[in-house]
Amino acid sequence: MVLNDAAKSLIARFPLGFVATVTPEGWPAVSPKGTFLVLDDDTIGFGEIRSPGTMRNLAHLAQAEVNFVDQWTRKGIRVRGATRVILPGAEYDALIGKWRAVWGDLAGRINALVLVHAETVKPITTPPYDDGVSEAEMIALYKQKFSEIYP
Repeated sequence: MVLNDAAKSLIARFPLGFVATVTPEGWPAVSPKGTFLVLDDDTIGFGEIRSPGTMRNLAHLAQAEVNFVDQWTRKGIRVRGATRVILPGAEYDALIGKWRAVWGDLAGRINALVLVHAETVKPITTPPYDDGVSEAEMIALYKQKFSEIYP
């Protein structure tokens, strides 16, 4: 499944992805990862910094779904697919520069790279869009809400 330009732009602007995995016991587990990058039309990845649970879950079942949401428009995407963990070595060395270019010193704390092959990409929207609310109205509403929370 190809990541379209809108999906790529969303991930670049809001790189905090909520990664859903399955524990060895069969329980769902969700963990936020803030270092996502789009690597190509079919692949996204994050730098593993302190994610022992996620890494254990991926070793058990190398599948994940990642949700990205623009908190202002309340629109997002779900990316689901097989994962691959890249540990330090030649392939890691070839890729880590992409994280250094975006994340600077934080990239020095990355222990492994986790790539997700986008097998399905689906949109996420909030119910008010079903009722005809515009994106501009959603942005105005959430600007107001966030300004009340963080004056």
